Amino acid sequence: MHMISRAISALLLAAALPATAQTLPTKEADAVLKNFTFRSGEKLGELRIHYTTLGTPHRGAKGEIDNAVMVLHGTGGSGKQFLSPQFAGELYGPGQPLDITRYYVILPDNIGHGASSKPSDGMKMAFPKYDYDDMVEAQRRMLGEGLKVTKLKLILGTSMGCMHAFVWGQAHPGFAERLAPFACLPVEIAGMNRMWRKMAIDGIKADPTWNGGNYTAQPPMGLRTAADLLILAGANPLALQQQFPTRAQAEANLEASFDRTIKARDANDLIYQLDASRTYNPWPGLEKITAPMLWINSADDFINPPGYGITEAATKRLKSVRFILIPATAETKGHGTHTWAKFWKDDLAKLMAE
Repeated sequence: MHMISRAISALLLAAALPATAQTLPTKEADAVLKNFTFRSGEKLGELRIHYTTLGTPHRGAKGEIDNAVMVLHGTGGSGKQFLSPQFAGELYGPGQPLDITRYYVILPDNIGHGASSKPSDGMKMAFPKYDYDDMVEAQRRMLGEGLKVTKLKLILGTSMGCMHAFVWGQAHPGFAERLAPFACLPVEIAGMNRMWRKMAIDGIKADPTWNGGNYTAQPPMGLRTAADLLILAGANPLALQQQFPTRAQAEANLEASFDRTIKARDANDLIYQLDASRTYNPWPGLEKITAPMLWINSADDFINPPGYGITEAATKRLKSVRFILIPATAETKGHGTHTWAKFWKDDLAKLMAE
């Protein structure tokens, strides 16, 4: 009977995964974390972490949830970005690596993002100065207090979420059976990576209408500067040259990209999002990470380019890692290759089968 039910569920799910991935059977809720203390010493009486889930939690013999997977978004994103067809359509269906008839998939909005607590809720620049350690601790409390999850089959993280996976591996070894960090490096945010972030932050603050964060309308010039830098940081130069080979085409694409990038952005939220990486540095403790790891970067990633020698040195220190560098082509997506699952889903399937 169970096998028949499972087969019927798989058929229903297949019908529920159209190309747009907009009819996925999601559930949403908030975990309200009481008396949250940040690394800075600042406190919030209530910190709200919003999350979206797919699938059904399964409980083992001792009553614990034993099929949970957490997917972590990048800077400025939200958990709902993982409902897009290039991600969900490749991963959540029957027989796919994160088949939601088998796994309970958790997609949080991190502090300062999406529908979770953030500066634009009202505190503006008085909001606590959170960092990645705070974000990981909020994820941990969301799982335990909100969802009663004390163990994960996998943490998959993209960009900022990639860095969070490295933090998780050190701070809570054994909590996740597997780690899949995509599009990051396990070193302090320095060099060009820190510089472009600081340029974007300074551009917002230099706009007189930002007014120390107390603006009544979004500071347009500051956000334009930040958006332009975000567009460059996420781009694949090879693809752009082939897709927009004339000046007019390139400029038209830039304007369309700007409109998408700036849509619904809040200047204070963006400052916090970009600056949250300031204390990130898992490099000294890489040996603490023991979980099997699939680490994937792409050769066309402006933010985490190959050639530094960092990945080569790190893989020698990590106990159980498979590192893959996706070659740059006109089809890859620059830094955003991490969210196009067609490039790496077979490798993720191998990790889940271990």
